Amino acid sequence: MSKHITIVGAGIVGLATGVKLLEMNPDLKITFIEKEKKEAAHQTGHNSGVIHSGIYYKPGSLKATNCRRGYKMLLDFCDEHNIKYEICGKVIVATDEREKEYLNVLYERGIQNGLEGIKIISEGELKEIEPHLNGIAGIYIPQTGIIDFKEVAAEFRKVIESKGGEFFFGEEVKNINLNASEVQVVTDKNVHTSDYLITCAGLQSDRIAKMTHPDLDLRIIPFRGEYYKIREEKRELVRNLIYPVPDPAFPFLGVHFTRMIDGEREAGPNAVFSFKREGYTKFSFNLKDTLESFTWLGFLKVASKYWKTGLGEFYRSYSKAAFVKALQRLIPEITAGDLEPGGAGIRAQACDKTGGLLDDFSIVESERVTHVCNAPSPAATASLSIGHYIAEKVIEKF
Repeated sequence: MSKHITIVGAGIVGLATGVKLLEMNPDLKITFIEKEKKEAAHQTGHNSGVIHSGIYYKPGSLKATNCRRGYKMLLDFCDEHNIKYEICGKVIVATDEREKEYLNVLYERGIQNGLEGIKIISEGELKEIEPHLNGIAGIYIPQTGIIDFKEVAAEFRKVIESKGGEFFFGEEVKNINLNASEVQVVTDKNVHTSDYLITCAGLQSDRIAKMTHPDLDLRIIPFRGEYYKIREEKRELVRNLIYPVPDPAFPFLGVHFTRMIDGEREAGPNAVFSFKREGYTKFSFNLKDTLESFTWLGFLKVASKYWKTGLGEFYRSYSKAAFVKALQRLIPEITAGDLEPGGAGIRAQACDKTGGLLDDFSIVESERVTHVCNAPSPAATASLSIGHYIAEKVIEKF
């Protein structure tokens, strides 16, 4: 008798897991439950479309191993399904001596993570790659690319449906009931019964996980990332992808420049605490979301540690001039007049009680349930590898 698996969440990680489950066992019955009206409605549909190389991540971490494996799996999938992408390369740029020191750390990580062809480059070499750039040294990473992850997610859905998978959109999970033989997922419209449950709920992942693991020691803290678009007549300022040296103590990459697969150029994002988990505007507010963040001991510890950084991010959010000043560290020529409002995304950042911002993927398992509790960037790049990892574990249980 074939097994039945329910997957909560039709973002790219949930969809990739469905693809891999059906690839490993075509007899499985797969049911997706998604509270939005379509797939990829939140983190997947609002990201910057970068195929990450894996240079940033601690060697041996889930991020590092899954990013490198997922990178190849993603490109193979795109080649097979005629999805447009481009491996254009990127530069990470140091603008002072302190940042230059950390370049060496990133370079060594890249080598340990198996990246070939990466190299530390001089100021002159930076100018050859990005003529308008300001920097004293950098790292060139040839493996980085660009893509539209919404298109990838839509293709994942097609593959799943072609193999008999079912999607229930517009249904919000209200409860999960477990017994010795089955799992019941209670939504606002139906009760879905299956043999096993996988949740990949992104911004709601902790709330869903707590339905079966009430002592879960983490909470999702939402951070909004806001972008500007570079006006078409100034797109030549950015050839491909330009990133600053990140702050090693803070799990965000800093404002950067991205060429999109459609030819547009984006500048950003910042990392602003969001008063609503799914709030994509500056004035979005949800009382429950805000209280859950402010009453979490871990968040209070994060706020006390990074309050200066946080205030700076808020200032850049409301002051275009401050945002432009941050961008001018990389491209001095850029002006406020070159920028027009872009989109925004929300990063689901897991935070534990000690104030640790989880820097790696977090997956919680029990006999009949697997919860993906933290899957920030590079989860889109790594999605098929994460899906493979989960699918193997689940199928072993059967």
